Amino acid sequence: MDNQFIEISNLTSLEDFVAKLDGAPGILFKHSDTCGISSRAYNEMSRLPYPVGLVVVQKARSVSDEIEKRWRVSHETPQVLIVRDGAVVWNASHSRVKAAEVEAVLNEANGGQ
Repeated sequence: MDNQFIEISNLTSLEDFVAKLDGAPGILFKHSDTCGISSRAYNEMSRLPYPVGLVVVQKARSVSDEIEKRWRVSHETPQVLIVRDGAVVWNASHSRVKAAEVEAVLNEANGGQ
């Protein structure tokens, strides 16, 4: 499956994204379209063969704020969160955003599948 970014632009689309996970782990990626480090991270995330919930912070600050509030994760961009069963099971930011690491953690959170 080719990677597909699923843009999360408001709180409803965040709720829909999380609901569709139905308990499975999923990837949220907070991205700044004006940051070089975030651009590199975007390229990394585009390598993943999984759907990635994309929050462009300039367009969806309320979503970014809700993520910080809901999951008690300090705001960073770029930032990747793996969520499962309503909780963040892993997160990384800046130069730690690497496709291989995200995929390994996602597979582990999915029971090694």
